[in-house]
Amino acid sequence: MPFTLPLALTACAAKAPQSSRTADAKPTATAATTASAARPSLPLAGRTVVVDPGHNPGNFRHTKEINKKVDIGTNRKECDTTGTSTNAGYTEAAFTLDVSHRLRDLLEKRGAKVVLVHDADRPYGPCIDERARIGNTAGADAVVSVHADGSAVGNRGFHVILPARVRGGGADTAKIVEPSRTLGGKLADAFARATGSRPANYLGGGTGLDVRDDLGGLNLSTVPKVFLECGNMRDPKDAALLTDPAWRQKAAQGIADGIGAYLEG
Repeated sequence: MPFTLPLALTACAAKAPQSSRTADAKPTATAATTASAARPSLPLAGRTVVVDPGHNPGNFRHTKEINKKVDIGTNRKECDTTGTSTNAGYTEAAFTLDVSHRLRDLLEKRGAKVVLVHDADRPYGPCIDERARIGNTAGADAVVSVHADGSAVGNRGFHVILPARVRGGGADTAKIVEPSRTLGGKLADAFARATGSRPANYLGGGTGLDVRDDLGGLNLSTVPKVFLECGNMRDPKDAALLTDPAWRQKAAQGIADGIGAYLEG
């Protein structure tokens, strides 16, 4: 015998397709919108970092120019120096430029705007007072000057140089002493983790931090700035690290991590 649905159920069944179409018509997020929402913003977006590769590969050909003294606020000091080198002749200027290039790439991947003080695109310099001005003019959130030391054999490890409280002539570091110390501390911690190197055994009391009042690049800075001496080029064991490209990548990673920790709070 044929089965007949009650009238009420027949009406509901008739409405079902319309209800299904209405549900299908609800707006849905596009793939692009979903991807955009899921993508985190770059952690250093909107930040400016100035990277200062110590010395210049051409300085040794321009000794007259780099020996000319410039005003560093408290006194006058040579425009720049040639820097040091390993016993085998690998120069500090070559080292600092290589690490700075690696550091720039890592920071840009995190969204930072990176300004290089120089890129071996000038015959010598810039002088130490101009290096400070470049960071100041850029309105940098942080400046790191990359170096390697030239100390005695047996003196090993890295250290971060912090600005002392200095006031005189065009120098007044009162506003940058504390933030620079914070930057330096973050940098020392991250550099040690990334490279496996220890703080210098010949200064800083094992902290990896050293305060100086005789560096024009710090004295004339109006933005947080530190110098990093990545190791001692005159010690054979440190020199073996500094000349190793894989270690230099670790060094750049440590610096980037330290800057990131400082800027991200």
